[in-house]
Amino acid sequence: MEYILNPWPWYVSGPLIAIVMALLLYFGKTFGMSSNLRTFCTIGGAGKYSPFFKLNWKDQSWNLTVVLGAIIGGFIATQYLSNGSGMDLNTKTILELNRLDFKNAGDTLMPNEMFGLEAVMSLKGFLVLIMGGLLVGFGTRYAGGCTSGHAITGLSSLQKPSLIAVIGFFMGGLIMTNFILPLIF
Repeated sequence: MEYILNPWPWYVSGPLIAIVMALLLYFGKTFGMSSNLRTFCTIGGAGKYSPFFKLNWKDQSWNLTVVLGAIIGGFIATQYLSNGSGMDLNTKTILELNRLDFKNAGDTLMPNEMFGLEAVMSLKGFLVLIMGGLLVGFGTRYAGGCTSGHAITGLSSLQKPSLIAVIGFFMGGLIMTNFILPLIF
């Protein structure tokens, strides 16, 4: 049980992802979380207002189980299958986060200074979440998919647009981490 409660190493989780991707490719399916947002909007009637949402959502209903599984699995993992151990962060990363006033870096998966109730309820935290959500939504639509869709499905099926998108994701992450995040915090 102790093995299940600890974070899984890459050599266990990586092959599991590869097996899932091989099965999806075999059955002619693709994986991506952002496509579910389109499906949810279609179910909600957005097709009346935009032709982008005019699709047969029932063809994507299998992918909605992925969302449900992620929600239920995430809850089970955090509530019942976690020993509460922190993350193994590099010492330099911890020092940089402390310099930006992030306390207890690595003790939690999501820092309270950014995702805690007090931070979210502040004007700054609320604006950061709203702007971040809008930028992620725009970027996902502009890139034709999200990180999971491009980085996992797209790269495993050798799609050049996915390679370009993933390079852009990494560049954006580096810019955000090294230049924008220090300005915000």
